[in-house]
Amino acid sequence: MHGSVIVALSGGVDSAVAAALTKRAFPHHSMALILPCESDPADIDDAHLVARHFGVASCTIDLTPTFLLFARELHDSCSELPADDRPTTSNVKPRLRMTTLYAFANHLGYRVVGTGNASELAVGYFTKYGDGAVDLMPLGSVTKTTVRALAHHLGVPERIIDKPPSAGLWSGQTDEDELGFTYEELDAYLGGVRGPHAGDIERHIEAGRHKRESVPVAPPLAA
Repeated sequence: MHGSVIVALSGGVDSAVAAALTKRAFPHHSMALILPCESDPADIDDAHLVARHFGVASCTIDLTPTFLLFARELHDSCSELPADDRPTTSNVKPRLRMTTLYAFANHLGYRVVGTGNASELAVGYFTKYGDGAVDLMPLGSVTKTTVRALAHHLGVPERIIDKPPSAGLWSGQTDEDELGFTYEELDAYLGGVRGPHAGDIERHIEAGRHKRESVPVAPPLAA
């Protein structure tokens, strides 16, 4: 259906704000998928809370069995991939979610709404062809600090705004522990303030450059 959108609800503030905005923009033609994959039960509860709070139609699909089967086959088939390679296997999760979102989107004729914000995009803190693979990105030009302000304005439940940001890739994982600096420090840097973690931020920006740029295309062959 033309002008219809679908968004993944994770239980975090970014997806909550994205869902609230899409519900306002497409009140009769928006839906959400809740896609747990070895997820914290509290995050699943928060995702359902957001769907109820904003009246967003939702569907829940547990991707845990699919992920575990894929991970086992991956390790069994390739001895060069160690069983404890957490970054590799954990990035499968957002790619499974992307595949599921687009399966629904293709069937329904919807467009996929992303939940990434400008802070994450700047340092490449997203999975290439995972949560970075979307059709619309309503938060892509605003920082995490602004997302939190929007959350308050839109009436996102406080417990979701106040929880530590996490991609939910493994138990106990948080964005800021993984990055090595806070979103407040990152947003200050993006605003022109060089703090003590400026060098770390710049290394992340450079390392994530390939995620933000178009795929290189080889020049035409010489005649």
